[in-house]
Amino acid sequence: MTSAILRTVTVADEAATGALARKVAHIARPRDVITLAGTLGAGKTAFARAFITAQGGGEEVPSPTFTLLQVYDAADGTIYHFDLYRLEAPEDAFEIGIEDAFAEGISLIEWPDRLGRYLPRERLDITINQGTHETERRFDFAGSANWIDRLNEIDL
Repeated sequence: MTSAILRTVTVADEAATGALARKVAHIARPRDVITLAGTLGAGKTAFARAFITAQGGGEEVPSPTFTLLQVYDAADGTIYHFDLYRLEAPEDAFEIGIEDAFAEGISLIEWPDRLGRYLPRERLDITINQGTHETERRFDFAGSANWIDRLNEIDL
């Protein structure tokens, strides 16, 4: 993570996960890197789908588990949705265009730990954990300094 936890938000279900993702999408801009960490089934892809849809990236948002990357044209630019679970070595990310994503688009990265030292310092890290109930999720937000004010702009 890039810094201490800035905020923790607990949501009741997948619909509330979507609402939270739409709020984050509202403050995202080109060249942002947003990481999504958590165990299998935590809700990373559900968050990414709602985020991409909120940005105008379309209604059909498949998981990039096998392709490693899905690209979406959105209202404010391009969204790069990475699922790096199957990435064999951090350097392999360059073969799928991660440098271009960081330079020009909004990057959503599932399984960010697979990037190792190539993960940019300037980013928002979102860690998703199971809550006390089966459908409940806890979102821990940590990020570089530029995210503090931006997160304060929205009611999480």
